[in-house]
Amino acid sequence: MDIKLVPTICPYCGCGCGLNYVVKDEKIVGVEPWKRHPLNEGKLCPKGNFSHEFIHRDDRLTTPLIKKDGKFVPATWDEAISLIASKFTEMKAKYGPETMACFASARSTNEENFVMQKFARVAIGTPNIDHCARLCHGTSVAGLAKTLGSGAMTNTITDIKDSKLVFIIGSNTLEDHPLVGRSVIRAKESGAKIIVCDPRFNMTAKQADIYVPFKSGTDVALFNAMMYTILSEGLENKEFIKNRTKGFDALKEEVMKCPPEWAEPITGVPADTIRKIARMYATSGASSILFAMGITQHATGTDNVVSVSNLALICGMIGRPGVGINPLRGQNNVQGACDMGCLPNVVSGYQAVINDELRKKYAGLWNVADLPNKVGLTIVETMNAADEGKVKGLYIMGENPMVSDPNVNHVKHALEKLEFLVVQDIFLTETAELASVVLPAAAGPEKQGTYTSTERRVQLLRPAVKPPGQAKADWEIICSIAKKMGVKGFDFNSAKEIFQEVAKVTPQYAGMSYERLEKPEALHWPCPAADHAGTPILHVPKFSHPDGLGILFGVPFKPPAEVPDAEYPLVLTTGRLLYHYHTGSMSRRSHTLDAEVPTGFLEINPEDAAKLGVKDGAKVKVKTRRGEIEINAKVTPNIIKNHVFVPFHFWECSANKLTIDALDPFAKMPELKVCSCKVEVVPVEKKPAGAAPAAPIKAAVKARGY
Repeated sequence: MDIKLVPTICPYCGCGCGLNYVVKDEKIVGVEPWKRHPLNEGKLCPKGNFSHEFIHRDDRLTTPLIKKDGKFVPATWDEAISLIASKFTEMKAKYGPETMACFASARSTNEENFVMQKFARVAIGTPNIDHCARLCHGTSVAGLAKTLGSGAMTNTITDIKDSKLVFIIGSNTLEDHPLVGRSVIRAKESGAKIIVCDPRFNMTAKQADIYVPFKSGTDVALFNAMMYTILSEGLENKEFIKNRTKGFDALKEEVMKCPPEWAEPITGVPADTIRKIARMYATSGASSILFAMGITQHATGTDNVVSVSNLALICGMIGRPGVGINPLRGQNNVQGACDMGCLPNVVSGYQAVINDELRKKYAGLWNVADLPNKVGLTIVETMNAADEGKVKGLYIMGENPMVSDPNVNHVKHALEKLEFLVVQDIFLTETAELASVVLPAAAGPEKQGTYTSTERRVQLLRPAVKPPGQAKADWEIICSIAKKMGVKGFDFNSAKEIFQEVAKVTPQYAGMSYERLEKPEALHWPCPAADHAGTPILHVPKFSHPDGLGILFGVPFKPPAEVPDAEYPLVLTTGRLLYHYHTGSMSRRSHTLDAEVPTGFLEINPEDAAKLGVKDGAKVKVKTRRGEIEINAKVTPNIIKNHVFVPFHFWECSANKLTIDALDPFAKMPELKVCSCKVEVVPVEKKPAGAAPAAPIKAAVKARGY
């Protein structure tokens, strides 16, 4: 049979790279460059190059599963849908809709996420809808909405190459977003200076002109001291502040309490270095800020993001090419899932659920009396409520909180207390194993729809192959349940029909259609009309607040929720790796990627290792107040003293068994990037002569299908 190439979008990170799947005999056998794609121009990172390897795995879910007597048994779609519909209807009547919750997915399409939030609000009538943006960029949405009126990346990825200075903080860009990293390198080749602030001398830091090692959780102190320097030396953009912002006096009052000498012991950054990078940022002419979860995943995450915005606003580094505030989304459609209203406080387009007029508009379009008129529970709040018996039913689409959420032991306890748990995914994940019913979903290369990348580019997916067995697209499954429950408004026949409804109710997408998205360039939102070209750069003439002004805030520094002490003397931070993605359910099933990094590790500074007697490669036990793991140590000077690092992709040495679930008060973001820990050497067991070496972790990983 002939080979065909199917152009589509990579299912991994938020860059939104285009690629061609090579299809032979109805199987994806490889990946080829899509050179016409405007972002990556045929270039791909390792994950993109091997994004076909998990698709045809033998352990794909291919039939519905119902748990009976503690074991899963295969079921027909009719049996599974009938059980779920009757159980949801019964629980809604018995306990009330607010005892139920839905988790949408940053891996699913815009259309599927839109249908999921509609299902939660219309079919169940619950305000409790959320997804994993809560755990990565919830504070970006909250912080930038507060300051700029819109919580998205302000510029495009390719625009970064026109920057004169790229300031990277809380982002290992070259590993986590390699094609964004390509634009950073192109900027550097054109003469731009690169500043990287991070506790680790990672792949990105190695490309920096100035690397600034600093203590995790001290971002506000660093930003305030930089702004102190800028204001005290008159380097601010006075015209921009006067004409395009408000709140400057409150900002100035706070930051003038924060000289670099004050920040030095807090951050670990010499005062002279703070002054140097502040001057460079303010005077480059075109400075761009890139940040990710190192900024956002804190109990002070909203404060961190507001501080990023403060810095850009006082220097006028927003609303033109080569500048901007650019939060880098980690998953392929985390931006889109937010846009679609998979958040407990907004419907699609970030329109507030507590707005009576708006709610009536939606209710009229959806032919229901009303929608929930209150802000619902976030992911972590849902888990807490489940643990307390207040949430009794949960429908999870494409999320794996047993690996991704903080304080995993607590998560497991909460999920086990649920009366009914439905999980919809492509593999039997660690979360799916706890479900009452498991539903087999189609993967990205098997369906039509759209993703919205980190730069707000809405792009069309083209199915390369059919789903395996009886697996179906997420939207089809959700609609089947809704219709079985007797709920109207879910009679969609295609993803295209769903997108038409999205455009009807979502202002930023109003001018979009599948026909317009056929071109590789696609469209950046906002695109308010069919003749609008889209908006690559936000906030050019004005900000998104009603008066058009950006708002400055004075932000006092607050320490992390948990700081080191005599019992737990080290700071634990977590992050991603080049070869893996999120909870590993896809990348760890790619034999090429998994061979590069088959399990997790603990990075520890040589001085700390020497004090603790830790040798490179030795097994250690890492303990916090929430749990402990065993993991191999990697002794390296690439992490600052008194800090340790664990990647979070690996369930067998799960970083999130250790992390704290203290929440940001505004965005309800858990403090995943800072907690206190201790490290102990695991004694080597003496084995009888001739005994085969035990490999319990390796065996357990193999048993999980990785």
